[in-house]
Amino acid sequence: MFKYILLVEAITFIMFSRYYCPVFVNLREVQEINKKEEKLSLIPLGGLGEIGKNMLVVRYEDDIVLVDAGLMFPEDELLGIDVVIPDITYLQENKDKLKAIVITHGHEDHIGALPYLMREFDVPIYAMKLAIAIIKSKFSELTNVKEPNFVEVIPKDILKFGKMEFEIIQNTHSIPDSVALFIKTPVGNVFHTGDFKLDQTPVDGKLIDINRIAQLKEEGVKVMLSDSTNVERSGFTSSEKVVGLAFDEFLKNSTGRILIATFASNVHRVKQAIDAAVKYNKKVAIAGRSMENLTNISKEIGYLDFPEGTLVALNDINKYPNEDVVIVMTGSQGEPMAALSRMAKGDHRQIKLGPGDTVIISATPIPGNEKSVYKTIDMLFKLGANVVYEKSAGTHVSGHASRDELKLILNLVKPEYFIPVHGEYRMLLKHGELAEELGVKKENVFVAENGYVMEFTKDSGKIAGKVPAGRVLVDGLGVGDIGNIVLRDRRQLSQDGILIVVVTLNKQANKIMAGPDIVSRGFVYVRESEDLMGEARTFVAKNLEDSIQKGTKDWSSLKTIVRDSLGRFFYEKTKRRPMILPIIVEV
Repeated sequence: MFKYILLVEAITFIMFSRYYCPVFVNLREVQEINKKEEKLSLIPLGGLGEIGKNMLVVRYEDDIVLVDAGLMFPEDELLGIDVVIPDITYLQENKDKLKAIVITHGHEDHIGALPYLMREFDVPIYAMKLAIAIIKSKFSELTNVKEPNFVEVIPKDILKFGKMEFEIIQNTHSIPDSVALFIKTPVGNVFHTGDFKLDQTPVDGKLIDINRIAQLKEEGVKVMLSDSTNVERSGFTSSEKVVGLAFDEFLKNSTGRILIATFASNVHRVKQAIDAAVKYNKKVAIAGRSMENLTNISKEIGYLDFPEGTLVALNDINKYPNEDVVIVMTGSQGEPMAALSRMAKGDHRQIKLGPGDTVIISATPIPGNEKSVYKTIDMLFKLGANVVYEKSAGTHVSGHASRDELKLILNLVKPEYFIPVHGEYRMLLKHGELAEELGVKKENVFVAENGYVMEFTKDSGKIAGKVPAGRVLVDGLGVGDIGNIVLRDRRQLSQDGILIVVVTLNKQANKIMAGPDIVSRGFVYVRESEDLMGEARTFVAKNLEDSIQKGTKDWSSLKTIVRDSLGRFFYEKTKRRPMILPIIVEV
């Protein structure tokens, strides 16, 4: 009976405390608030729905760590634009919260935006040795940006930022010193694959740390972000060493010069080309500024090693028989100013191509570059060179994991939530479907867009909103000062040309004193269209005189009359819409 009395008293105390004790209620509220505040946010500012400008915000409470800061090369419609970088408005609004930038590897689409980013932020950059060397070379060319504080990392390092821990995991990609990231937070762990493939015979012998990745499942992975570039390709991506064997075969049987075009950042590819040249006692010349820079950087830090005398200057290659010369160069993407493109057009100062030369394009066209690449190949063939560019030749392999490799990593990690990254939208969608096939719940797969705020607590995950995210256009020294209106004008100029109309007015007498004179560029050749231009001048003069007689004196209105009337006139006569710039001179 005594036990029952105690039980009743205990229940009464709890009920009284629940409804009448403010201290008890406030304590519960505080606990609930604290629980709600414990959240991890993952915000991609670039790299989703596109190939390039990779940038990921990792935020826990008031600490932000940025993973990568890349650029994207402009598409054809971005006339005159040099590069495209992510919109960093969110970072600017949270400037005091940004603690560091962690770089996964040294490709332009992961580091290219740093010179622009570091104009506004003073935080350390954590990266592997090669990535730091490449980034430093970029900053050495700038005069208005001080070199940031670099912290070199190695695999298995653990970086602490507030309550977040970033573990560096050895990776394999098409560039040395590529890493994945395992991020520990109080609400759950995040695994970011970075750009990767499962290369079992990497050129430098540094295998992906598959053992550590397999252990992550035991520690629990709440969220996994994974490279989606090759999700549409079945099977496994071939090893980089396949390319070395192909180079060996071509150099072994060569009877003329061998020219190899590849990405400057593909140090493994350059190493294999040089190694094959050394094996067959050939001299190597480097063509292209970026290729020269990367070769020098890689040699300085010990990533390229070859006997003294192997490299020769381009100016000296004529001193050797053609069959003893190998030229490694830029231009695999048909870039107009790259070494290969200039050789194809016959514009290169030192190299003139012709029959007997073999050009190996050791790359596949980036989406959007196909037209430029195949135009370059056509020009090379016209010069009489033998061009090797087919995938079947074995002179190129991708640096990204194919479908079966992506399956393997997903099965090893078994994440609760999955976010496909680094790919165009169809790639992200296919990768998301693959994760569902392997057991990730449909509602836990986030096929996101740039700017999406993916928020995670211990018990949930959701898309919680969106922050500003887009593209910032870089044109010369201008960053973000080129917008849609300027691009529209450039497009119009490129398609229909420009007309400048000059009229001299006596404003007091309301009389045209001289003109209209019409100057045409990119529209019609004036001498061959004298009748058309004469008719246009008469038409504009009549419209102006009529407007002046009606009392129109405002220059802005008169310019609009010239622009609109002449625009209609030329469209009726030519079905073209040139840009029209009226200039009114008062006397």
